[in-house]
Amino acid sequence: MIRFAPTVRSAVILATIAFGSNAMAGETTVAVAANFTAAAQEIGTAFQNATDHSVTFTFGSTGQLYTQITQAAPFDVFLAADQVRPELAETDGFAVPGSRFTYAEGQLVLWSADPAAIDGTAKVLESPALTHVAIANPATAPYGAAAVEVLQALNLYDALLPKLVEGKSISQTHQFVATGNAQVGFVALSQVIKDDSGSDWLVPAAMYKPIRQDAVLLKMAEGNEAAAAFIDFLQGPEARAIIESYGYRVGE
Repeated sequence: MIRFAPTVRSAVILATIAFGSNAMAGETTVAVAANFTAAAQEIGTAFQNATDHSVTFTFGSTGQLYTQITQAAPFDVFLAADQVRPELAETDGFAVPGSRFTYAEGQLVLWSADPAAIDGTAKVLESPALTHVAIANPATAPYGAAAVEVLQALNLYDALLPKLVEGKSISQTHQFVATGNAQVGFVALSQVIKDDSGSDWLVPAAMYKPIRQDAVLLKMAEGNEAAAAFIDFLQGPEARAIIESYGYRVGE
């Protein structure tokens, strides 16, 4: 098994997690792409331990989080799963100009909860016994768009289209597979890298456009010391080490 860096038809998973409660400390609220959930939680704990500030995370698909940002959701920082929405946030006046940067590059993996389902290749996708393949909604989740690219590169998209089950976020997609509602699914490597169960195929990076994930400081956070501190911490060595431990690539 390759290892590097989880409601059927339920609403998109939006989980809010708060770190710290010191009334004297600064507070910031961060909108986070679902693929980055586990890494963000660990970074949030490290941030709380290293500073006097607290952070609250809201998780969801990048597209849906951006829609909330355009509707004045109370977020200070946006950690997307792509570069498009943070750039739009700058262009459309929702973000502080010049604050955007790439904090991680994601990797796509075909995963099954069944240890015998995937032999380290894409061969399982050609099996007549395969009935359901989970992917995230390609319109709102960059990992879903990458999954479509991979299926097209394999010349399997048309054949598998009737078998595709779309999750509203990459978290829901993972849950489809983890619960057995889909035999296999394309998920973020970060979701399964620390899971010793199941089987997988790490998709070659050449088969899909790089999943560069950008962060941006939102306009309502101008002057928020906790938000600025979180942005700084995210680019520092402790956070970068956590990000890499979940299978993401980070720049120099």
